[in-house]
Amino acid sequence: MTDAPNSTPLLGATDIRRLAEEVGVHPTKTLGQNFVIDGNTIRRIVSAAKVKPDETVVEVGPGLGSLTLGLIDAARSVVAVEIDPPLAKRLPQTIAEFRPERVDDFTVILSDAMDVTSLPDPQPTALVANLPYNVAVPVLLHFFEHFPTLQHGLVMVQDEVADRLAAGPGSKTYGVPSAKAAWYADVKKAGVIGMNVFWPAPKIHSGLVSFERRETPVVDDVRREDVFAVIDAAFAQRRKTLRAALAGWAGSAARAEEILVAAGISPQARGETLSILEFAQIARSAQNLDAGGAA
Repeated sequence: MTDAPNSTPLLGATDIRRLAEEVGVHPTKTLGQNFVIDGNTIRRIVSAAKVKPDETVVEVGPGLGSLTLGLIDAARSVVAVEIDPPLAKRLPQTIAEFRPERVDDFTVILSDAMDVTSLPDPQPTALVANLPYNVAVPVLLHFFEHFPTLQHGLVMVQDEVADRLAAGPGSKTYGVPSAKAAWYADVKKAGVIGMNVFWPAPKIHSGLVSFERRETPVVDDVRREDVFAVIDAAFAQRRKTLRAALAGWAGSAARAEEILVAAGISPQARGETLSILEFAQIARSAQNLDAGGAA
């Protein structure tokens, strides 16, 4: 396989409308369907995703195949997960029409992305996707959890969601998505995409979020589920101090304070100020106190 030049045709507005009409697809808000109709935007996404020629890429929500074609130009193979049956059925034909020499390098799986826990070999090393805002965070965390081979990737999401995913401690947009994503990877905002490159055009901008999976875990002596339980509790009442916010999780405010003090964290702090490592420290402290050991 050789790298495809920028002149390689990608789907434009006319192609997208033709394909949509052919399969009887009318973009729906329910599935968050906004199809990219601009080839330069596709090239920008693929470039920002840093897809390498020897990689297998998993794409979630390929739709009519705009991004899929750009990815298959850059990668060794692409596996696409599509929830909409007419779209999933048409995708292989689109590859055959526009990239006939790459038909064997493409696989489509008809499924809700949240139900996918295994993929055919070779296992994906990159995730690149245009994700609907209402499922973007759950899908990203689901793929982080179930596919440890994923080393890096890029997702296009609603700009507000992009800011939340990439936020750091102390930011107004820092919350559950930011903290949980940080457990798995170094997450950064990678750009903003305008509205006019989509059909139908959304009412707000989209944001690009890139990630690089951590080479080593944040901690290796505390379970992810326990850390995530602390995060959920801390942000369920984000205006409250940790002593109050973690009372339900710990069993009482007094117990929460004991755990926090043992973890070296002020009971008067708020969740929005804590790093993922500090959330892990709280989970470890609770674990050690429950075991009767020193925190």
